[in-house]
Amino acid sequence: MTTTLNINGASISVDVDPQTPLLWVLRDTLGLTGSKYSCGIGMCGSCRVLLDQRVVSACRLRTADAAGHAILTIEGLSASAANHPLLQAWESLQVPQCGYCQSGQIITAYALLQVHPHPTDQQIDEAMSGVLCRCGSYPRIKAAIQQAVSSASRQEPVK
Repeated sequence: MTTTLNINGASISVDVDPQTPLLWVLRDTLGLTGSKYSCGIGMCGSCRVLLDQRVVSACRLRTADAAGHAILTIEGLSASAANHPLLQAWESLQVPQCGYCQSGQIITAYALLQVHPHPTDQQIDEAMSGVLCRCGSYPRIKAAIQQAVSSASRQEPVK
């Protein structure tokens, strides 16, 4: 069955079973491998994408349920916001160690900054608590978010 998805601003038709998890369509059908498979039950955050600017676990979202919604993956964020203060902070602080969870971390942090352009430490902790990092780079993740907010404050709001 053909399903049309709006991924990173492009309308893309895919011929897959509508019950297929969005993560498999992104990775296996479309070659967008930034979102990772880890737990398969939506608990680790490695597969996170934005669906209409809301964080969702792509491993738990059926393709049929994603149709008609705007999907933003790490590839779309990286392409459209290469100079985004968040991505610049991530790079300058060398946040990742192994990097496996980083697309989920960045997508989640980006969504946080859309809702709270100047988040408190508690808001950062709450938003980021759903993305597991086996390397334990949490202090650098939090520092990168804070640096992005600080550098954006000197320029324009983080969007």
